[in-house]
Amino acid sequence: MTHSRLAISKSSTNTKIQESLEYVIEPLRGFRDGYLISLNLGSPPQIVQAYMDTGSDLTWVPCGSIPFDCIECDEYKTYELAFTFSPSRSSSIFRDLCTSPLCADIHSSDNPYDPCATAGCPLRSLLRGTCPRPCPSFSYNYDAGGLIVGSLTRDILRVHGSHGPGLTRDIPSFCFGCVGSSFREPIGIASFGKGALSIPSQLGYLQKGFSHCFLGFKYANNPNISSPLVIGDDAVSSSQNFQFTQMLKNPVYPSYYYIGLEGIIVGNDSPLDVPSSLRVFDTGGNGGLLIDSGTTYTHLPEPLYSQLLSELKSKITYTRSSDDEDRTGFDLCYKVPVANNSQSDDLPLITFNFLGNVELVLPKENSFYVVGAPKESMVAKCLLLQSMEDGDYGPTGVFGSFQQQNVEVLYDLEKERIGFQPRDCASSAANHGLYLK
Repeated sequence: MTHSRLAISKSSTNTKIQESLEYVIEPLRGFRDGYLISLNLGSPPQIVQAYMDTGSDLTWVPCGSIPFDCIECDEYKTYELAFTFSPSRSSSIFRDLCTSPLCADIHSSDNPYDPCATAGCPLRSLLRGTCPRPCPSFSYNYDAGGLIVGSLTRDILRVHGSHGPGLTRDIPSFCFGCVGSSFREPIGIASFGKGALSIPSQLGYLQKGFSHCFLGFKYANNPNISSPLVIGDDAVSSSQNFQFTQMLKNPVYPSYYYIGLEGIIVGNDSPLDVPSSLRVFDTGGNGGLLIDSGTTYTHLPEPLYSQLLSELKSKITYTRSSDDEDRTGFDLCYKVPVANNSQSDDLPLITFNFLGNVELVLPKENSFYVVGAPKESMVAKCLLLQSMEDGDYGPTGVFGSFQQQNVEVLYDLEKERIGFQPRDCASSAANHGLYLK
């Protein structure tokens, strides 16, 4: 994965944007394994849907004058979604130059001359910083094995402003990846990391923050409601009822959001011991708990994950459903009685203890979730947490988007902390005008 190595420049453009926009609010739509944001790019605006991802530092969309080429993406071809941007239909698009700091950033170069040298610029123009050639094409790897290839492009990004419904603001020269081909990456990414190419950075909100409140999966196919994403002043100012844990500073990967996990509680028992690597980094930047909206389920390292399974098994009296475990791939499924159309149960609550005495009691549906229709007055519920893959590279654990549903999560970037507040995200959507009843 490409990681940001450049400091964020506070350009006059970003300052003006920040002054004119107190905050931005955008609707998020649940889709498959994540949440989509609609990016309005170009002149006239084209709507391109992309995954909102706090675990990425590059915003990119599939684009080009020829059909987007995605290898091993067949399962997505049946969905009629606006995923592709057409550069030829925009009158304001242009390629970023090789002299741009963002070009050096996307090429992970500590030497600002490298991109222009790759572009074939003469030495004199390298020394003067005047080479007019475009930024060379880039490749970008994802930890799950995905790969994209594209070019760094600039165009107008239209966002929904803060002074009333229906009002918008145009962000000029927004920089993003125009990706023509990919491997296992069929949908673009709207980056909400701390890198120079992220949306908060380019909108001038990197010293403020943002919040989201993810709706549960049951709303995924409801076109009348969206999860609220708030960026800027309004997100940070409404922080009274949050529990905050400090972000961990990763010296090697500073663009991502890490927090420290101290323990996990099942029911009312004593906390399970967690490895210290979930709170600290080694010299290679490995460790910590990554909070990532781009990962669906929370992943825990061994032996902690197996200890959690054992603790749950000792407390749950329902009948195990091995058939559903084989069908879904989840490790712990139970047959739970359905009475009077109610799906209430006696499954234990799971609490995550973060650094700073923060206790986040997961809403019950964030741990055990219905995975099929009721049958013979029984319904199958599975634990939607997973084991972290073996290996010493990367984060020790990941706190995924499913466990963040019906929890308002606040990224306070000025104070370098993350806040949690369990709440009904459908009510939050209604408060922001995103629920059309």
